Amino acid sequence: MPSLRLRRGAAVLSLVTASVLALTACSTGTAPAAGGTGASGGAFPATVEHVYGKTVIESAPKNVAAIGWGSFDAAIALGTVPVTIPKATFGDSDGDGYLQWTKEALTSEKAKLPALHDETDGIPYEKIADTAPDLILGANSGLTKQEYDTLTKIAPTVAYPGAPWGTSWRESTTMIGAALGKAAEAEALIADTEKAMSTEMAKYPAATGKTGMVMWVDAKDLGKVQYYTPSDTRVQYLNDLGFATPQSIKDLAKGEKGFVGTISAEQADRLDADVAVIYVQGGDLSTLQKDPLLSRIPAVKKGAVALMDDEALLMAVSAPTVLSIPWALPTYAKMLGEAAAKA
Repeated sequence: MPSLRLRRGAAVLSLVTASVLALTACSTGTAPAAGGTGASGGAFPATVEHVYGKTVIESAPKNVAAIGWGSFDAAIALGTVPVTIPKATFGDSDGDGYLQWTKEALTSEKAKLPALHDETDGIPYEKIADTAPDLILGANSGLTKQEYDTLTKIAPTVAYPGAPWGTSWRESTTMIGAALGKAAEAEALIADTEKAMSTEMAKYPAATGKTGMVMWVDAKDLGKVQYYTPSDTRVQYLNDLGFATPQSIKDLAKGEKGFVGTISAEQADRLDADVAVIYVQGGDLSTLQKDPLLSRIPAVKKGAVALMDDEALLMAVSAPTVLSIPWALPTYAKMLGEAAAKA
């Protein structure tokens, strides 16, 4: 796959920049800098509901910290730069700890990059506390009740609303907008993102009416396949782009409580969708095509596959946000459109 830096169109950059400019103008008037988020406007106190109850934000937050996935992107797109965000440990093209779309949105506004904290071994409470946050955002995270209770001793904390790591980009944006007193701006940002997706997918009429699934295979263990359930953000993103979840995946997922299920290679032909988005760890599409069992997957047999062989793109579509969606959209839509043409 050619470099995403080269394939990312100027129109996409314009969409992100325009959104940030427009929404910032509605709230703070200028791009904020890390350490002084400048969140203002909206009705306070604001109340945000989540899995652990309700969080009340008494007044406009000044120092916002973010944990987990996506909350920092939504905040940045709404004109609020967090004082600290998680270090990117996957999909970071240049190894500086920032996801490319996040960094581009900040540098385009000449905003100072937030401090990074590492969540690899759990929530680093002291690192977060050192940034003196008055609000902690974790709308798409895996916070346990104990972690949530500990964070609330630092600052009011917004957890996820349903399943861990399962918050859609729309719901996350809505929650962050409410917490920052920017509900109307969040609603407008969601509408703009939806329009961008619709416009891009209209270029690929072959995708109309098609079904889609997302799966993961380890080249070192071809005896099983992992598929993502309808509750997963990857699948929901496919739905947003017009691909319905096939009945085969719905049936398989009925007994699954999480966002991913496993099926043996002997039953792989049950993974029946027009288009398959596939990540092959340690291999490529030929790994599946050469396997006597996995080659029976209908989409693999037809070549109707969007192969995720770029980590940045994979991260962008795995945890979609209002910044990562327009960043990856031209590349992802083209891949899906080409796959759909083969179906």
